[in-house]
Amino acid sequence: MNCEVLAIGTELLLGQIVDTNSSWIGEQLALTGIDCVYQAKVGDNRARIHTALEHALERADAVIVCGGLGPTQDDITRDVVAEVMGVPLIRDEAIEVKIRAMFGTRGRDMPANNLRQADVPQGASVMAQQPGTAPGLICPIGDKVIYAVPGVPYEMKEMVTGTVLPDLARRAGLSSVIRSRTLRTWGQSESGLAEMLAITESSPLLAPPSASNPPTSSTRASRRSVRASRANPTPSATRSQPATSWPARSGDAVAPTVTGSPPEPTSRPPRGGGRCRPPCGPRR
Repeated sequence: MNCEVLAIGTELLLGQIVDTNSSWIGEQLALTGIDCVYQAKVGDNRARIHTALEHALERADAVIVCGGLGPTQDDITRDVVAEVMGVPLIRDEAIEVKIRAMFGTRGRDMPANNLRQADVPQGASVMAQQPGTAPGLICPIGDKVIYAVPGVPYEMKEMVTGTVLPDLARRAGLSSVIRSRTLRTWGQSESGLAEMLAITESSPLLAPPSASNPPTSSTRASRRSVRASRANPTPSATRSQPATSWPARSGDAVAPTVTGSPPEPTSRPPRGGGRCRPPCGPRR
């Protein structure tokens, strides 16, 4: 099963808010064993949200829509989801009572527009978790599903961990994870390391070094393949290195070995106004 994440909000496109929700959701999907191959952001525009949802449903089995469930006029996610489902919005009396109670316990008058949050697409179900006034929605469309969650991070996280991830795992019929391992190297360029690892477009589970952290390469595997690799390690993981090889700097998980000559030592800049120290050499 694969899942897409669609973040709603013009403020995301304008850079007024950094979209950390999508990153967190992607991480949680990987830990659950669900592939997330697309993530997108779209502004508060009915036509564009509708198009983005339709395209996502063409590619994915499930779509997590984050944001646009509030009470204001630009919160139109529930309306567009109902359009995509081809159903009307129905007022859920239980949610209305809960929203009124939230304002009552705080001693505040409730603006009438808050009751928009009690409108649910016909055929959709409400998530059990509701830490705020906006409920999360599970909206089936044929054999696919849309999960609509608020954009407020703590509300979104409670719903994703409490309902979305367990429901996705149940639908997928899996109890696996996507395991990642980071290999940190030293002394090799990004292009040289990619050539040594034979990274190609046909091997997507091996990610080349990133520009922000050049000496890092990541690998991904499912729980099943990880178990198999532990039982039957590959020759490259157990072979002895030639005499010219030198150890790489250890990282979070493993310390790989990179073949070749170590880099030439260079002088360090002055420290505290002192003289340049000579390059380190063998102890005499």
